[in-house]
Amino acid sequence: MAAIKVTETILRDAHQSLIATRLRTEQMVPILESLDAVGYHALECWGGATFDSSLRYLNENPWERLRIIRKNVKNTKLQMLLRGQNILGYKHYADDVVEEFVKRSISNGIDIIRIFDALNDLRNIEKALNTTKKEGGHAQAAISYTISPVHTVETYVNLAKDMESMGADSICIKDMSGLLTPYGTEELVKAIKANTSIPLEIHSHYTSGLASMAYLKAIEAGVDIIDTAISPFALGTSQPPTEPFVAALAGTEYDTGLDLIKLDKITEYFAPIREKAIESGLMDPKILGVDINTLVYQVPGGMLSNLVSQLKAQNALDKYEEVLKEVPRVRADLGFPPLVTPTSQIIGTQAVLNVVMGERYKMVPKEVKEYVRGMYGKPTVDISPEIIHKIIGDQEVITCRPADLIPSQLITEREKIKEFIEEEEDVLSYILFPPVALDYFKYRQAQKYKIDSDLVNNEEKTHPV
Repeated sequence: MAAIKVTETILRDAHQSLIATRLRTEQMVPILESLDAVGYHALECWGGATFDSSLRYLNENPWERLRIIRKNVKNTKLQMLLRGQNILGYKHYADDVVEEFVKRSISNGIDIIRIFDALNDLRNIEKALNTTKKEGGHAQAAISYTISPVHTVETYVNLAKDMESMGADSICIKDMSGLLTPYGTEELVKAIKANTSIPLEIHSHYTSGLASMAYLKAIEAGVDIIDTAISPFALGTSQPPTEPFVAALAGTEYDTGLDLIKLDKITEYFAPIREKAIESGLMDPKILGVDINTLVYQVPGGMLSNLVSQLKAQNALDKYEEVLKEVPRVRADLGFPPLVTPTSQIIGTQAVLNVVMGERYKMVPKEVKEYVRGMYGKPTVDISPEIIHKIIGDQEVITCRPADLIPSQLITEREKIKEFIEEEEDVLSYILFPPVALDYFKYRQAQKYKIDSDLVNNEEKTHPV
């Protein structure tokens, strides 16, 4: 057994899970050198919802955030989360966009790219994985973990073996809903380690209250790396806390080698930020508790809150329990997809409509039809002909890799925003989030104009004509 390595999630998933990805770059900068000095395996700092949130809510350029973090973190690897062919958006993009995005991510400072697909369709991670390796990055392939009648240890072992064969540098068990149980984790980790020879990482959320126990059994079973969050932004829908694991493993064969004194400095920095988030209502105390519905309905915490908001909009909050029971039924109808972006939204919206309309599949959103047509990839098990016909009639179901049907996008999309481009990365931001990125570009231009105007006015005051 070797020392356990630790990936810290405070700069990405921890604040994404607890305060809707609202940490600003300026809040990160003062603590970056301290984070760098800890000796973490990696700092997860980019990807996931950070990109969208930076543009949409914070008026920040996500690329600039990455460059600032890289400038201040000189010794620790930087890691990001990528949704395979979805990149950081909610649909598939053309291969040329995936290639360019990965290339720019690495050139701007990313070392490790964790690549996953919501359906575990490995065709959807292949392009990103190959490009990461070609650009000199570490390509980590992630298994989207879920439980269902058709998901077995053998299912995940076969996935892991295929990922290694594809050239993955490491594998992550990505448990986005907090579904891993301690002894189930032990069995799974042992099986994957017995059948692969590359490092194995575990990532879970505390939603069901089981994550720390699952991690400990994973460590005993041979996992190499654990994902944790510094304690002010741990627990609830976030990751298990960093400091208790460092303390628990100290002096054992699994000793992380991390210093609690150095970690305490980071804890002290983020504690007041947490308090302000609670006071402002940004951090809802409800999400810090244990939600056992996660295990009953296999619904991630973020999806639960999304269902509530959808029902409120329909004036049908009294149907919440009914919708929760409908989610597993829709999921079974649609081939047992893991519930992670974008499949969680697809399944959740259809479950709400089935209940609110009083008839199953009376109204079907475009995304559900596209999913059934195979445009997101291949589900775990085939969807029955009856359900296919009910949802898309006689339309053809595609069997090819979905991205094979998407024409190149970089050149045509670049043309649409040429007047706003200040750096080549802007084109990628626009392709992923067109209206949001455009609003940001206009804001950026206005700010620049304001600064220029202020300078001119000051000049005139200093040197009157």
